[in-house]
Amino acid sequence: MYVVPPPSKMKSDPNSGTGDLRVYQTWKGSNKFFLQGSLIFGPDVRSLVLTIILIVVPVAIFCVFVARKLMNDYPNDWGISIMVVIVALTFSDLVLLLMTSGRDPGIIPRNTHPPEPEGYDGNTEAGGGQTPPLRLPRIKEVEVNGVPVKIKFCDTCMLYRPPRCSHCSICNNCVERFDHHCPWVGQCIGLRNYRFFFMFVSTTTVLCIYVFGFCWVYITRIMHAEHTTIWKAMIKTPASIVLMIYTFIAVWFVGGLTAFHLYLISTNQTTYENFRYRYDRRASPYDRGVLQNFQETFCTGIPQSKNKFRAKVPEEPQLQTRPLGGGFVSPSMGKGTDDIEMGRKATWAGEFGAGLEHGEGQLSDSDILKDGGLGGVSPDIRTHLDEIGERPGIHPRRSSWGRQSGNWEMSPEVVALAARVGEQNRVGGGSSITGLPGGNQKL
Repeated sequence: MYVVPPPSKMKSDPNSGTGDLRVYQTWKGSNKFFLQGSLIFGPDVRSLVLTIILIVVPVAIFCVFVARKLMNDYPNDWGISIMVVIVALTFSDLVLLLMTSGRDPGIIPRNTHPPEPEGYDGNTEAGGGQTPPLRLPRIKEVEVNGVPVKIKFCDTCMLYRPPRCSHCSICNNCVERFDHHCPWVGQCIGLRNYRFFFMFVSTTTVLCIYVFGFCWVYITRIMHAEHTTIWKAMIKTPASIVLMIYTFIAVWFVGGLTAFHLYLISTNQTTYENFRYRYDRRASPYDRGVLQNFQETFCTGIPQSKNKFRAKVPEEPQLQTRPLGGGFVSPSMGKGTDDIEMGRKATWAGEFGAGLEHGEGQLSDSDILKDGGLGGVSPDIRTHLDEIGERPGIHPRRSSWGRQSGNWEMSPEVVALAARVGEQNRVGGGSSITGLPGGNQKL
């Protein structure tokens, strides 16, 4: 499974804030930026180099060993058109490849803080001057063209994903109208680059057919010019044989991909929706008919990017402090999550299991004592510690949103009780504590 690397920590002057940093410099996703944020690629941008080689090298071999020799075989400069067409197809193919992989596919900006639950007025209080944790609903239901559609809360981006949006586990971003992540272009395919992706795939298909066809034409012209068999003609031009085998294999891949996406466009589906929801079993809320579906894909304007990667990072306003114990709880906190969109297996939120039921993924001090350093003391002491932990004045230490705290503070009563127990054991000398692991041991 692909593990998303943690974002790099940017150092900034606390006096000057983050005004000198750009958005692409503090980007929390796994994307790679070039030309000071003008181009955005996925983390697997190196595969783009391989794709370019697979296109340029066969075309160069075709121009040198096939098209150059066919230029003199056709009158009225028709032979030159063979070279012109192959160069034009290759150039357009590379431009479409760059427009697919080097632009924002439709990334939704992350929230710096979780949204407030609906109906929350900030005045809800519980006993003891505490604000109870408010759990955000994991799934909401919205209507699209009269059909109810479920949307999920994204724990990484801290937002409810719009319809047709999904979180890419490779780029670590929520992408509008997410289709798939293509390793050949090194980028997610979404709302803002799906059109160019389809044009790139279809142009590559035409390029393969063009090379295959003229290689075959060159072989037949050798056969008729020298009055020989087709096998001997093939021997005279081994480059044509290699290109025909290469393009025959490639056309099954890119040609099949073109046909599959033609079907998806005609039914207004994405690859992700087709493999997960199977709209052929029920009505799709996005299908508007074949003609309007094609018009929506190719004839509508491409929306502006919601991210200004070259803009300066704005300073975050200070949050109003809430009463101790309050806050918002992630929908998946303390629950097993199995998010297909994230590409993860079912895991418990956090590493502490049942302890997450206390709130935002925290454990109380009494839990640490019971499970940690004083976990082996006698039942009487453990009962007394439980009573202390249940007093309304003693609150568990809570970690900040999105991270776990590695520092636990014990209340003064617990520290005093532990010191008193140790002093009594030193005075008693030969006394023993039966609760220690391994049986009765001398202190």
